Amino acid sequence: MELASSPDPHLREVVRFAVCCRALTLLLQALFNLLIPDHTADAFSPPRLSEPGLWDLLLERLLGGLSHWDAEHFLFIAEHGYLYEHNCAFFPLYPLSVRAVAEGALWPLQRLLRLRSRLLLSAVLLNSLFSVLAAAALYKLGCVVLQCRRVAFLAAVLFSISPANVFMAAAYSESMFAFLAFSAMWQLEKGQSWLSGLLFSLASGVRANGLINAGFFLYSRGKRFALQLQVGSGSVRKFPLLCKQLLSVASSAVLMCAGIFLPFALFQYYAYVRFCGPGTGLEQTVPTPLLQLALDKGYRLAAVNGANPPWCSQRFPVVYSYIQDTYWNVGFLRYFELRQIPNFLLALPVTLLSSWAAWTYIIANPRHCLTLGLERRKREQEGKPRAGFCGPAVFVYAVHATVMLLFGFFCMHVQVLTRFLGSSSPLLYWFSAHLLQEYEPLLCSEGTEHQTAAPRSEKSFLGKSPGSCGKGASANPVVRLLLSCRSIAPLSKCVLGFFLSYWLLGLILHCNFLPWT
Repeated sequence: MELASSPDPHLREVVRFAVCCRALTLLLQALFNLLIPDHTADAFSPPRLSEPGLWDLLLERLLGGLSHWDAEHFLFIAEHGYLYEHNCAFFPLYPLSVRAVAEGALWPLQRLLRLRSRLLLSAVLLNSLFSVLAAAALYKLGCVVLQCRRVAFLAAVLFSISPANVFMAAAYSESMFAFLAFSAMWQLEKGQSWLSGLLFSLASGVRANGLINAGFFLYSRGKRFALQLQVGSGSVRKFPLLCKQLLSVASSAVLMCAGIFLPFALFQYYAYVRFCGPGTGLEQTVPTPLLQLALDKGYRLAAVNGANPPWCSQRFPVVYSYIQDTYWNVGFLRYFELRQIPNFLLALPVTLLSSWAAWTYIIANPRHCLTLGLERRKREQEGKPRAGFCGPAVFVYAVHATVMLLFGFFCMHVQVLTRFLGSSSPLLYWFSAHLLQEYEPLLCSEGTEHQTAAPRSEKSFLGKSPGSCGKGASANPVVRLLLSCRSIAPLSKCVLGFFLSYWLLGLILHCNFLPWT
């Protein structure tokens, strides 16, 4: 990815702003962690097996707010492996990466910091890097899909103040997943199918919802085949040639999708061997405090003699779905209870914004949506596809986001929708940028001379530089709007208010073990 050497001033500003936001995030969470006492939460909190040293205590004071809630699971897996059954809800690529950095790049610090502290530091450094790279990948993806560099730039800048910001900084897998998913989408749009497939496959080793990304490959291959059938003057195509093309498209789609599903399948097989195989006396090697925790909380240990878990006897033993069902009560409409109304209210902004985005696209492109984008349009034949959020290439991303929204709303703990969509779908940022660009007078007044630059050929952009610190900082549209917050349109205040309020509240609440999204 061209970062430091890129001639594109917008990309440099995206990276610069992302670095600044990440630094500010770490500073604020340390401040809130020092000023606000931690809430005593009923969450996974394994005992520490060794007494912390002075440097460990200092690091905990500075970065401890990023190790709460699910972060405890990731750090525990990185340190002890998949010891407890419910740990298998968290996929292995992220904790493996955290452990690799802790044992590799941070190895010189082993005399100063215990392994647990090095793992926390490793997670924070990795997520800082991944979040910056994800912002750059989102910008590149937006340039290709939107055909509008200005909106792509604004969307990438908004990503740096994402409502899911705290999960991009904490020891969660969201930043790594966002980087891999956005990069894979970008490579697929560029025609780099094999590299895209590799990145999508890695993403499915980070989070389970990476499996949904197989839809991008299926759609890409299906659309290419459908458009090929429409090329020409209507002459009857030879049947053998048609069969050959269909076989080629189907085989490549199946192969790529198999690669995306492979990490998930391998992990389920690993869990089956570990928890359903014969007992190996592993309890003799598990530290006593962790054994006692399992007894106190009812956690199932791996490879311990005794009855196998119920999921082991299923026809398709998938531990992931069993854990979601048994430990977290995840299922269709299970969260629709009166006592969950506050959580539905937490998810309301992202639900409304995503629904509005889908509706806007459908209204702007009714025929395109009815034909699933498989019909060759006149503007596309002339080589002038519509630019911006309502362009034809956005269709598959709108479908992707809508499927995730519906699944998350009806089948998951609804409060996680903000980070679920914020780390997986570019549509949230594209539509927010579209609203600001279309309805904010301060941005509309900049003109449209660069609206339809040709990003698909990656031509250099000759517009005004976004600038850097000092005088040029106002060229960053988000900074400009914040500096003029009293005079911006009400819609802009709502969009930026949602992003910034969740950005800040997440740091205050999550980092002190208080309930958040």
